[in-house]
Amino acid sequence: MINAAIVGLGWWGKTLVESAANNDAIRFVAGATRTVTPEVEAFAKKYGFRFLANYDAVLADREIDAVVLATPHSMHGAQVVAAAAAKKHVFCEKPFTLTKRKAEDPEMIKLRDMIRGGELGTILHVEATMTFPNVLFINPSHWRADKSETPCGGLMPMGVHAVDGMIDLCGPIDHVFAQSFRRAATIDADDTTSILLRMKEGMSGYLSTMTTTGPGFSFQVFGSKGWLRLEGVTHVAGASSDERRTRLFGTCKFQPVKGEAKTWQAATMDISRAALEAFAKAAAGGPVFPIPYDQMIHGVAVTEAIVRSAGSGEVEKVN
Repeated sequence: MINAAIVGLGWWGKTLVESAANNDAIRFVAGATRTVTPEVEAFAKKYGFRFLANYDAVLADREIDAVVLATPHSMHGAQVVAAAAAKKHVFCEKPFTLTKRKAEDPEMIKLRDMIRGGELGTILHVEATMTFPNVLFINPSHWRADKSETPCGGLMPMGVHAVDGMIDLCGPIDHVFAQSFRRAATIDADDTTSILLRMKEGMSGYLSTMTTTGPGFSFQVFGSKGWLRLEGVTHVAGASSDERRTRLFGTCKFQPVKGEAKTWQAATMDISRAALEAFAKAAAGGPVFPIPYDQMIHGVAVTEAIVRSAGSGEVEKVN
């Protein structure tokens, strides 16, 4: 059993704590957050963890084996380094840094196996669309309303997950072209972002995110033998805990070049719980975490190139 501290108790930090409830691999015994409200205190009491004064206190606590970071993106780098220096295991929410300097999901595994087994033929293109309404309701003083924390609109909150999926399925990304702007947001934040990608193996990719419309998610791979599409709902603040944690994928459809389409419903799965379990087991000396370190680094490099492209208006090479 790994004893962990949650650092950051916004809506996503709370979701991670909920995901770990009654888990035999990891439990939250402590927490720290910048603003302790009665609501947060009640949440801590409900889930049985104690508050510590700050991050330094978390790192100094000998009972704590690991820290789970659900803090603003710009803080991640320094917090990860500090945790490593304190010999704590670190689970960091994406992106772990904004510059270069997933636990497994059953439907993505199925899609990867189909690609590697040749069922889709030669892969031509992969694309994803991710939408949610959060920016319509966000407080202008919230850190997520700060462009330096969340450049390119929905890229940082959600789009980076699709980038990770594309890397896992199609290999490294060579170059990108992005545009990002504001259409309906009442705060100074982009709400419409579209990105073209070219993989080193030759296939193309497309990612769009919108943060001022209804929630939705689609991920589709096109091959010379057919296409497969996964649909679902993105994590939305204000939705029920169960929906936020388990409804990433819903309807799945495979359309071969010849023959009838196959449609099925994705298995219900708490992705955050699976990620925390995989992290805890790796920290305890078990199987390695399913996402290789080099893929994590490459995902950050791709994200950095997308932000550069949105600013320059040019195609940007992934370094």
